[in-house]
Amino acid sequence: MNAFELLRRTFLHSTVAALCLSAVAVAQTQSQGQNKNQDDEVQMGQEVFNELKAKGEIIESSPLYDVLKPLADAITRSAQPRYNHPFKFYLVHETQQNAFATPGGNVYVVDSLLYFVKNTDQLAGTLCHEVSHTIHHDTVTLMEKQQKLEKREVGAAILLGPTRAHVLAILLLGKLHSLSYSRDVESRADITGSDVCAATGYDPWGLVWLFKDFDNAKMGQVPQILSDHPGNQQRVDALEQHFRKNPSVFGKFNPDPKSASPLAVPKDAPEVFLH
Repeated sequence: MNAFELLRRTFLHSTVAALCLSAVAVAQTQSQGQNKNQDDEVQMGQEVFNELKAKGEIIESSPLYDVLKPLADAITRSAQPRYNHPFKFYLVHETQQNAFATPGGNVYVVDSLLYFVKNTDQLAGTLCHEVSHTIHHDTVTLMEKQQKLEKREVGAAILLGPTRAHVLAILLLGKLHSLSYSRDVESRADITGSDVCAATGYDPWGLVWLFKDFDNAKMGQVPQILSDHPGNQQRVDALEQHFRKNPSVFGKFNPDPKSASPLAVPKDAPEVFLH
């Protein structure tokens, strides 16, 4: 899926509505102080949700949710106090294994990722990592640093007079499946993610195991969540150092992947899509 083209179409199709709402939206954001950024995040997240829904990619119901939901609920209980909007987890159907979080609290998990990971802790580690990007507002920060729209898009934005969130959302969907966070940002999300995993009772070593599986996997089998994130060994080293520095938190977890519970995923699970 070309996410940039998806949001570009969404942006242009919503021109009339945005023209009517722009002045009100701008006035509201100017009066809300620090809450403005959070409201922008919700709007950005809603833009992505609407487009994924329009493309028929969001899975409304499937037995796969029985696998995802217990992990999502446990992670939410641990992570929610650290973010101002509710976390929501959705399954989506796309061609490559992936998981990504958008501002506003939505976390999307591609159905095939559930078949790639080997155990519950690997999946939990992936989800905790993505949740951590949201907690740190990494996506918004990245989009603000990379506001390099093509001239015609900048012109359209000026004519339209959109909110800051609309402009950032254009950038977000353009990079949704290949977010190029710096190594430091990725490592920070790993560290926070491991803390969240530990708080839920899932083994924080799951993300380490997933990195190692990635290094041993064929390129065509690598989830997008990892293929664009360089420096896996450095990130593994940082995680292991974090574990050693906090034995009271991480000492009770087993670093041996053989200790993990295999992830039981129903084969060829039926899926009903949200329309």
